[in-house]
Amino acid sequence: MEQVVIQIDGNEVRTARGNTVLEAARDNGIRIPTLCHLDGLPDIGACRLCMVEIDGRFGTACTTRVRDGMKVRINTDELHEMRRTVLELLFAERNHVCSFCVSNGHCELQDLACELGMDSVRVPYRYPTLSLDATHPRFIIDHNRCVMCARCVRVCAEVEGAHTWGIAFRGTQVRVITDLGVDWGNAETCTSCGKCVQVCPTGAIVLKGQATAEMEKHPELVAELEERRRAG
Repeated sequence: MEQVVIQIDGNEVRTARGNTVLEAARDNGIRIPTLCHLDGLPDIGACRLCMVEIDGRFGTACTTRVRDGMKVRINTDELHEMRRTVLELLFAERNHVCSFCVSNGHCELQDLACELGMDSVRVPYRYPTLSLDATHPRFIIDHNRCVMCARCVRVCAEVEGAHTWGIAFRGTQVRVITDLGVDWGNAETCTSCGKCVQVCPTGAIVLKGQATAEMEKHPELVAELEERRRAG
Protein backbone atom coordinates (compact mmCIF):
# COMPACT_ATOMS: atom_id res chain seq x y z
CA MET A 1 0.00 0.00 0.00
CA GLU A 2 1.29 3.43 -0.94
CA GLN A 3 2.71 5.41 1.98
CA VAL A 4 2.75 9.15 2.65
CA VAL A 5 5.00 11.07 5.02
CA ILE A 6 3.56 13.69 7.36
CA GLN A 7 4.83 15.54 10.40
CA ILE A 8 3.16 15.18 13.80
CA ASP A 9 4.48 17.62 16.38
CA GLY A 10 7.68 17.98 14.37
CA ASN A 11 8.32 14.24 13.95
CA GLU A 12 8.07 12.53 10.57
CA VAL A 13 5.70 9.55 10.47
CA ARG A 14 4.56 7.25 7.68
CA THR A 15 1.04 6.07 7.09
CA ALA A 16 -1.05 4.62 4.29
CA ARG A 17 -2.44 7.03 1.73
CA GLY A 18 -6.14 7.46 2.38
CA ASN A 19 -5.82 7.21 6.14
CA THR A 20 -7.16 9.94 8.36
CA VAL A 21 -4.92 11.99 10.65
CA LEU A 22 -6.40 10.04 13.56
CA GLU A 23 -5.46 6.72 11.95
CA ALA A 24 -1.97 7.99 11.16
CA ALA A 25 -1.46 9.05 14.76
CA ARG A 26 -2.73 5.76 16.16
CA ASP A 27 -0.60 3.75 13.75
CA ASN A 28 2.41 5.51 15.23
CA GLY A 29 1.40 5.18 18.87
CA ILE A 30 0.21 8.77 19.27
CA ARG A 31 -2.90 9.41 21.34
CA ILE A 32 -5.62 11.85 20.21
CA PRO A 33 -8.72 12.09 22.46
CA THR A 34 -11.99 11.05 20.80
CA LEU A 35 -15.59 10.43 21.80
CA CYS A 36 -17.78 10.08 18.71
CA HIS A 37 -15.16 8.00 16.85
CA LEU A 38 -15.49 4.22 16.99
CA ASP A 39 -13.52 1.71 14.94
CA GLY A 40 -15.85 0.10 12.41
CA LEU A 41 -18.19 3.10 12.06
CA PRO A 42 -17.96 5.99 9.58
CA ASP A 43 -16.60 9.17 11.16
CA ILE A 44 -18.65 12.36 11.32
CA GLY A 45 -16.55 14.71 13.49
CA ALA A 46 -19.44 15.35 15.87
CA CYS A 47 -17.73 15.69 19.24
CA ARG A 48 -14.79 17.94 18.14
CA LEU A 49 -12.55 16.43 20.84
CA CYS A 50 -10.07 15.19 18.23
CA MET A 51 -9.39 18.75 17.06
CA VAL A 52 -5.81 19.23 15.85
CA GLU A 53 -3.89 21.93 14.03
CA ILE A 54 -3.26 21.03 10.38
CA ASP A 55 -0.98 23.30 8.38
CA GLY A 56 -1.92 26.21 10.62
CA ARG A 57 -5.67 25.58 10.62
CA PHE A 58 -7.87 23.65 13.04
CA GLY A 59 -9.66 20.52 11.91
CA THR A 60 -10.95 17.18 13.16
CA ALA A 61 -8.40 14.38 13.02
CA CYS A 62 -11.06 11.71 12.42
CA THR A 63 -12.36 13.23 9.16
CA THR A 64 -9.21 14.77 7.64
CA ARG A 65 -7.29 12.62 5.15
CA VAL A 66 -3.52 12.71 5.18
CA ARG A 67 -1.48 14.11 2.32
CA ASP A 68 2.25 14.24 1.68
CA GLY A 69 4.06 16.92 3.65
CA MET A 70 1.12 17.69 5.94
CA LYS A 71 2.18 19.27 9.23
CA VAL A 72 0.03 18.36 12.21
CA ARG A 73 0.20 19.64 15.76
CA ILE A 74 -1.55 17.66 18.47
CA ASN A 75 -0.07 18.69 21.80
CA THR A 76 -0.27 22.44 22.23
CA ASP A 77 -1.64 24.51 25.10
CA GLU A 78 -4.28 25.98 22.80
CA LEU A 79 -5.50 22.55 21.70
CA HIS A 80 -5.57 21.25 25.27
CA GLU A 81 -7.68 24.23 26.29
CA MET A 82 -10.04 23.74 23.33
CA ARG A 83 -10.58 20.07 24.18
CA ARG A 84 -11.19 20.80 27.83
CA THR A 85 -13.69 23.52 26.92
CA VAL A 86 -15.57 21.15 24.59
CA LEU A 87 -15.69 18.56 27.36
CA GLU A 88 -16.99 21.10 29.89
CA LEU A 89 -19.73 22.15 27.48
CA LEU A 90 -20.78 18.51 27.05
CA PHE A 91 -21.08 18.12 30.82
CA ALA A 92 -22.95 21.41 31.22
CA GLU A 93 -25.40 20.81 28.36
CA ARG A 94 -27.11 17.75 29.88
CA ASN A 95 -27.34 16.19 33.37
CA HIS A 96 -24.26 14.02 33.87
CA VAL A 97 -24.28 13.00 37.53
CA CYS A 98 -21.68 10.24 37.65
CA SER A 99 -22.35 9.09 41.21
CA PHE A 100 -25.87 7.93 40.27
CA CYS A 101 -25.09 6.53 36.82
CA VAL A 102 -25.13 2.85 35.92
CA SER A 103 -22.06 3.50 33.74
CA ASN A 104 -20.03 5.11 36.54
CA GLY A 105 -16.50 3.77 36.23
CA HIS A 106 -17.19 2.45 32.71
CA CYS A 107 -17.92 5.74 30.92
CA GLU A 108 -15.85 7.22 28.11
CA LEU A 109 -16.97 10.76 28.95
CA GLN A 110 -15.86 10.27 32.54
CA ASP A 111 -12.53 8.79 31.38
CA LEU A 112 -11.90 11.82 29.15
CA ALA A 113 -12.57 14.19 32.06
CA CYS A 114 -9.86 12.40 34.03
CA GLU A 115 -7.47 12.35 31.06
CA LEU A 116 -7.89 16.04 30.28
CA GLY A 117 -7.73 17.14 33.91
CA MET A 118 -11.29 18.46 33.99
CA ASP A 119 -12.02 18.65 37.70
CA SER A 120 -14.58 21.46 37.41
CA VAL A 121 -16.89 23.10 34.87
CA ARG A 122 -16.39 26.81 34.26
CA VAL A 123 -19.69 27.47 32.50
CA PRO A 124 -23.21 27.39 34.00
CA TYR A 125 -25.05 24.08 33.88
CA ARG A 126 -28.26 24.14 31.86
CA TYR A 127 -30.05 21.47 33.92
CA PRO A 128 -32.57 20.65 31.17
CA THR A 129 -35.66 18.60 31.94
CA LEU A 130 -35.22 15.67 29.59
CA SER A 131 -37.15 12.45 29.26
CA LEU A 132 -36.24 8.85 30.03
CA ASP A 133 -37.75 6.27 27.71
CA ALA A 134 -38.17 2.85 29.33
CA THR A 135 -40.85 1.55 26.96
CA HIS A 136 -38.53 -1.01 25.35
CA PRO A 137 -38.72 -4.39 27.13
CA ARG A 138 -34.91 -4.70 27.42
CA PHE A 139 -33.34 -1.26 27.11
CA ILE A 140 -33.60 2.31 28.41
CA ILE A 141 -32.55 5.62 26.89
CA ASP A 142 -31.95 8.54 29.25
CA HIS A 143 -31.59 11.70 27.19
CA ASN A 144 -30.05 13.45 30.19
CA ARG A 145 -26.84 11.48 29.63
CA CYS A 146 -26.68 11.64 25.83
CA VAL A 147 -23.72 13.48 24.27
CA MET A 148 -25.06 13.36 20.68
CA CYS A 149 -22.14 11.34 19.39
CA ALA A 150 -24.57 9.58 17.00
CA ARG A 151 -22.87 6.23 17.51
CA CYS A 152 -26.28 4.62 18.01
CA VAL A 153 -27.52 6.14 14.76
CA ARG A 154 -24.50 4.95 12.80
CA VAL A 155 -24.31 1.41 14.19
CA CYS A 156 -28.04 0.90 13.66
CA ALA A 157 -27.79 2.05 10.03
CA GLU A 158 -24.35 0.86 8.97
CA VAL A 159 -24.01 -2.42 10.89
CA GLU A 160 -27.49 -3.66 11.83
CA GLY A 161 -29.18 -2.08 8.80
CA ALA A 162 -32.35 -1.28 10.74
CA HIS A 163 -32.20 2.55 10.55
CA THR A 164 -34.24 2.81 13.75
CA TRP A 165 -32.29 5.69 15.27
CA GLY A 166 -32.20 9.21 13.87
CA ILE A 167 -31.48 12.79 14.94
CA ALA A 168 -34.20 15.40 15.34
CA PHE A 169 -34.30 19.15 16.04
CA ARG A 170 -31.38 21.56 16.34
CA GLY A 171 -29.27 23.42 18.87
CA THR A 172 -30.08 22.75 22.51
CA GLN A 173 -33.22 20.85 21.46
CA VAL A 174 -31.37 18.20 19.43
CA ARG A 175 -32.24 14.61 20.33
CA VAL A 176 -31.76 11.07 19.08
CA ILE A 177 -35.12 9.54 18.25
CA THR A 178 -36.53 6.18 17.18
CA ASP A 179 -38.72 5.69 14.11
CA LEU A 180 -39.30 9.41 13.52
CA GLY A 181 -40.28 10.14 17.10
CA VAL A 182 -42.26 7.24 18.55
CA ASP A 183 -41.41 5.68 21.92
CA TRP A 184 -38.63 3.13 21.60
CA GLY A 185 -40.97 0.32 22.64
CA ASN A 186 -43.22 1.17 19.68
CA ALA A 187 -40.41 1.37 17.11
CA GLU A 188 -41.33 -1.31 14.57
CA THR A 189 -37.94 -1.24 12.85
CA CYS A 190 -35.99 -2.04 16.05
CA THR A 191 -34.54 -5.56 16.02
CA SER A 192 -33.60 -5.46 19.74
CA CYS A 193 -30.04 -6.41 18.77
CA GLY A 194 -28.51 -4.22 21.51
CA LYS A 195 -25.70 -2.82 19.36
CA CYS A 196 -26.74 0.74 20.22
CA VAL A 197 -26.38 -0.14 23.90
CA GLN A 198 -22.88 -1.46 23.46
CA VAL A 199 -21.56 1.49 21.43
CA CYS A 200 -23.08 4.26 23.58
CA PRO A 201 -20.09 5.88 25.36
CA THR A 202 -22.09 7.04 28.40
CA GLY A 203 -25.03 5.88 30.50
CA ALA A 204 -27.54 7.19 27.98
CA ILE A 205 -28.51 3.83 26.43
CA VAL A 206 -28.31 0.91 28.84
CA LEU A 207 -29.75 -2.46 29.72
CA LYS A 208 -32.64 -2.54 32.14
CA GLY A 209 -31.92 -3.83 35.63
CA GLN A 210 -28.40 -2.39 35.94
CA ALA A 211 -27.50 -0.70 39.24
CA THR A 212 -24.99 2.11 39.76
CA ALA A 213 -21.60 1.26 38.18
CA GLU A 214 -22.81 -2.13 36.87
CA MET A 215 -23.21 -1.28 33.17
CA GLU A 216 -20.10 -2.45 31.31
CA LYS A 217 -20.15 -2.12 27.53
CA HIS A 218 -18.20 -3.64 24.66
CA PRO A 219 -17.97 -1.09 21.82
CA GLU A 220 -15.13 -3.08 20.24
CA LEU A 221 -17.73 -5.51 18.91
CA VAL A 222 -18.33 -3.21 15.92
CA ALA A 223 -14.76 -3.57 14.69
CA GLU A 224 -14.93 -7.32 15.30
CA LEU A 225 -18.12 -7.60 13.23
CA GLU A 226 -16.53 -5.56 10.44
CA GLU A 227 -13.51 -7.89 10.39
CA ARG A 228 -15.80 -10.90 10.15
CA ARG A 229 -17.72 -9.30 7.30
CA ARG A 230 -14.53 -8.60 5.34
CA ALA A 231 -13.31 -12.13 5.97
CA GLY A 232 -16.50 -13.41 4.36
